[in-house]
Amino acid sequence: MFSAAALAIAGFLGRTMLENLEISLPVLAMTGGIILFMVALRTVLQPTADPMIRPAEQGPIDLKFALTPLAFPTIVTPYGIAAVIVFATLAGDRQAEGVTVAAIVLLILTLDWLAMMFAESILRWIGTSLQVLAVVLGVTQAALGLQIILHSLSMIAW
Repeated sequence: MFSAAALAIAGFLGRTMLENLEISLPVLAMTGGIILFMVALRTVLQPTADPMIRPAEQGPIDLKFALTPLAFPTIVTPYGIAAVIVFATLAGDRQAEGVTVAAIVLLILTLDWLAMMFAESILRWIGTSLQVLAVVLGVTQAALGLQIILHSLSMIAW
């Protein structure tokens, strides 16, 4: 719930600021492409950690940890907020597109929650495959980011 609220607030504030500053769509798309590329590059180049290593048991659970570091920046990452701002801005005042963006964000948050609930089972069964898939998707994401940057540059050049 904290994550959904943080994304809704960030999307609204970011969209409002971009519109007030009159940032053009090609520049916004290029920014999104650069962020996408940089996140993908980090995914591809970072050394993988052993997913089965568990931290030592800690004391009683404190609700403040649900907001930070769990909701932000673990579930709602800075680049996730950037993506929501980009899509909210692209949706503009069109209600159908805004609802679509909100539905996709809620679907992603639901999938995140399910993955956290069943993380041990998922890692036990397909942990290594997930690491390989992460690199493959990271390379694809880097290529997509570069494609967006090149397309944005061609739009600006006109």
